[in-house]
Amino acid sequence: MSACVCPGSFDPLTLGHLDVLLRAAGMFDVVHAGVAVNPGKQGLFTGAERADLVRRALADCGDPRAGRVVVEEFTGGLLVDHCRRLGVRVVLKGLRSGTDYAYELPMALMNRDLGDVETVFVVGDPRYGHVSSSLVKEVARHGADVSGLVPPAVRAALAARLGENAPARPTGQG
Repeated sequence: MSACVCPGSFDPLTLGHLDVLLRAAGMFDVVHAGVAVNPGKQGLFTGAERADLVRRALADCGDPRAGRVVVEEFTGGLLVDHCRRLGVRVVLKGLRSGTDYAYELPMALMNRDLGDVETVFVVGDPRYGHVSSSLVKEVARHGADVSGLVPPAVRAALAARLGENAPARPTGQG
């Protein structure tokens, strides 16, 4: 059975993340969505909340590939150690741009060196090339509608966490 790990902080999960997870599930029998929890960082959502939001988004998306995605938290340690515990030798990462590639390449080489783990890069859907969790949080904090950037469960969680003051449609559209 083929398997990969798709790691990320998913704070919060975006439609770009969901796209990559589903496309990975089209290539592998099992996709381990590894929700990374860094005890040294304060996220908007806890690791458990982020994992729950990923599960809810997958359950709600209506895509049959979603059933191949297993969501799990991993705290501390190296990604290669997490892969070793799972018996998985492939990490799959989505890329939005050359900047992402420049950031991910050294980590991919280190993972291969440390743990005999290969990294597969998937080019992200251009519709989401500008979408990042950081930007989504910033836009949501300012009350703009993020419904075109995140799954409905995430939109609701953002509204609950940051306050429900988003306009009915995205800012700048008449």
